[in-house]
Amino acid sequence: MKVIELLKHHEGERKVSFEVLPPLKGNGTQSLYSSIDKLIAFDPLYINITTHHSEYVYYPLANGNYERRRIRRRPGTVAIAAAIQQRYHCPVIPHVICSGTTAEDTEYELLDLQFLGIENLLLLRGDKARDERTFTPVPGGHLHTTDLIKQVNRFNEGFFIDGSPIRHPGLPFHYGVAAYPEKHDEAPNLHQDMVHLLEKQQMGADYAVTQLFYDNSKFFSFVNDARNMGITIPIVPGLKPFAKLSQITLVPKTFHCDLPEDLAREALRLKTDEEARQLGIEWTAAQCRELFANGYNNIHIYTMGAVDSVREICKQIL
Repeated sequence: MKVIELLKHHEGERKVSFEVLPPLKGNGTQSLYSSIDKLIAFDPLYINITTHHSEYVYYPLANGNYERRRIRRRPGTVAIAAAIQQRYHCPVIPHVICSGTTAEDTEYELLDLQFLGIENLLLLRGDKARDERTFTPVPGGHLHTTDLIKQVNRFNEGFFIDGSPIRHPGLPFHYGVAAYPEKHDEAPNLHQDMVHLLEKQQMGADYAVTQLFYDNSKFFSFVNDARNMGITIPIVPGLKPFAKLSQITLVPKTFHCDLPEDLAREALRLKTDEEARQLGIEWTAAQCRELFANGYNNIHIYTMGAVDSVREICKQIL
């Protein structure tokens, strides 16, 4: 079932979806399954699987210099999506990204996902390399999410990237995209960022899920402005609770989001990880209640590093 159909089918119900991270290379699936086991009882609308393709690292050489290499730290989402789908019988939505991959790689990923009967995707550009000032695709890769959307649309129409027809086209993919209530960090302003979201809707995006935020007023304002611009697709709020003291400063810096004054004031008083975890639970649960009260009955929760906190939040709000 398409995500848009899931959202409509459960309209009026309070539902959550979760985002999980594939395990590090060689670590097996036990930690991933352990995390999902703690959350599956809350009957998630779907499970989203993030992905990280190859990235640059610097290896020391015997002569004292360094060699820049691309490595991949985590397996792809195809096998993980299949494993989760088979084990939990829950809809899965793998990320398909531009970063660190070629259009040809993406084509084979689409074929594999189609063989597995996975019809929902989240299409993203992905992060730039840590040592790059601006995002640079690998040779043969896509620069923008819109380029990736064009490839998926063309695949849905029955054509490979070289223009040759797909002899036996399968079921088409349906996809969502990202939205940024406080703008993407590379966008010149919030308005231009929403212009890009409108373009993705016009190209075929069924829904959008937001980057994490801690100030609901900014989300409400974003949705209002988006509707006035003509963006009509569902916009699912994305939340992530703090789980450690270090995240109070790290998360806003990494995800380019502001802490509202009330939260910042409370955060300055924290002295331990446990205090930070409790504040994260209380604040995110309060965010969920306010979102529910304003008609946003489907909330996406980023679980990475905070599974126990997410479980406690779900106990409180569902």
